[in-house]
Amino acid sequence: MSAGDLLGIEPLELKFPFELKKQISCSLQLSNKTDDFVAFKVKTTSPKKYCVRPNTGILSPHSTCDVVVTMQAQREAPPDLQCKDKFLVQSVVTSAGTTAKDITAETFTKESGNKVDEVKLRVVYVAPPQPPSPVPEESEESSSPRAFELDNGNLTSRELVSASREDAEPQEKSSEAAVLISRLAEEKNSAIQQNKKLRQELELLRREVGKQHGGFSFTFMLAVVLLGILMGYILKSL
Repeated sequence: MSAGDLLGIEPLELKFPFELKKQISCSLQLSNKTDDFVAFKVKTTSPKKYCVRPNTGILSPHSTCDVVVTMQAQREAPPDLQCKDKFLVQSVVTSAGTTAKDITAETFTKESGNKVDEVKLRVVYVAPPQPPSPVPEESEESSSPRAFELDNGNLTSRELVSASREDAEPQEKSSEAAVLISRLAEEKNSAIQQNKKLRQELELLRREVGKQHGGFSFTFMLAVVLLGILMGYILKSL
């Protein structure tokens, strides 16, 4: 608490959260630090702009008084919220039994012979506190992992699942094709092995017939033709 010789004053800056077309008030506390009765008066450089209640009074020894300063509603804001208004708190020692009605303008003049204590106060405009931005509540659907949206592409999780399935389909098809190719390759190898085996058996049969008859019989020729047809059918199916 800052002080003059007679009164302690808090605060020394009158701070008003400035808002257009709205009355704004702040409080000022005066404390009598002496063992005497003290008369006080609160003045301002802009009396039409501010209302002070009470603007005069008597403080008994070691007592306090709250003064309310109200700024009238303003139609325009000053540039950069800068304010040049000032307040002046005057105080003098007075006799016991003096009342507020006994206080006059001459009470605080040097001509009266009283020792006048004066403390100047500044006026400061501050921007009003901004209310916190409301946070929209997320619905159950939007908070669900299946319904969130990506900031960079606005893709929902359903679209991501669909896209992942589309990516998986070619992989599944390629896997099926690989299995089919492997199975065909096995069947081809098996057919080649059977063809090779038939050729070997045919050669053995030809040699046996040659030994027994010294030449090729009609039955042997028919067997060769049938075997050739069978081989051709097997190779064609591959």
